Amino acid sequence: MALRLASRVAAVREAAGFAAYANQKYAEALAEFRAARRMTGTVDLWPVMADCERGLGRPEKALDMAGAPEVHKLDKAGQVEMRLVAAGARRDMGQLDAAIVTLQSPELASSSVQPWTARLRYAYADALLAAGRADEAREWFAKAVEADRDGSTDASDRLAELDGVEFVDALDEEEADEAPEGAEAPAGPDVEAASDGEQD
Repeated sequence: MALRLASRVAAVREAAGFAAYANQKYAEALAEFRAARRMTGTVDLWPVMADCERGLGRPEKALDMAGAPEVHKLDKAGQVEMRLVAAGARRDMGQLDAAIVTLQSPELASSSVQPWTARLRYAYADALLAAGRADEAREWFAKAVEADRDGSTDASDRLAELDGVEFVDALDEEEADEAPEGAEAPAGPDVEAASDGEQD
């Protein structure tokens, strides 16, 4: 309803785009983002538009957008986001080494923690792991954990997995403790009765 009533309001089109994007309706999201961009003239949505191209199975188009002049107009956060999208597009195309190189940047090497630091380190660790470089991946998952103050990634779980740590559900343990000693699982149909029937 809001979209019909305010289709010429950029903020409404952008919100509709993000709603579609969250539900993986990439064609719809891309259309809304393009409309919002035409209205505002800004490039803020460029990375998420490129990611929609990835979602539509067009990683080459996403890479073209990563090399477009619009990227230079993005703020630092936007440029990092574009780098993440470009690396993802490389992985979509099976170019793991290129994805790793794409993520190597001053932002990745920086010791300062920004809102995007955890995600950048996580993506780098994940790409390293996919390339079979487990030791390096572990190092970067650990760095992602250090930067992930709000739990935006599952870096801690990935790190634990690499370290061979297994998580046991506490509820399952309690149920096991409460089971009587020597208790056996309920038997199926009465086998003896069936056998007696066969003997008759």
